[in-house]
Amino acid sequence: MPGYILTGTPGSGKTAILRHLEIDGHPVVEEAATDVIALDQALGRPEPWREPGFAERVLDLQRRRRRRADAHADLVVFHDRSPVCTLALCRHLGLTPPRALLDEIERMTVERQYERTVFFVRNQGFVEATAARRISFEESLVFERIHELTYREAGFDLVDVPAGTLPARVAAIKRAVDQ
Repeated sequence: MPGYILTGTPGSGKTAILRHLEIDGHPVVEEAATDVIALDQALGRPEPWREPGFAERVLDLQRRRRRRADAHADLVVFHDRSPVCTLALCRHLGLTPPRALLDEIERMTVERQYERTVFFVRNQGFVEATAARRISFEESLVFERIHELTYREAGFDLVDVPAGTLPARVAAIKRAVDQ
């Protein structure tokens, strides 16, 4: 069974939703960009997203995690972001998307590696800064719009997950999956 993607602006609550779904028994796939950034920062590179090869490193980790998720082919798997998010990040940062990223998005849509329904987790009205998340709320709204346009351009159907309590958001996602 193809996996469901959770996407949205940084700080919208995707990871908390993913943790809840995992505790409820669903296999989950972690976000790659945050982990690439965290490792690079631990290695002394404070802004790895400005370095050559950043998008390729994110894509490589996304591919490896996607392959591991294939072991759960009989279960509903939830993914915290996808290569389409990496394309949105490139657009937001003004980077030329690598050819490998564009090829991966083409492949994943043709092969239907993910459900066409993508859960778009809307912002909560604020953003808390972290070492990897250095974006203002105003910038996050621009980034949110880029994500939305990029997913629509790739042919996905977005299901809004509005701001609200964690249990309400998780319940909305489960209801949509069950339909």
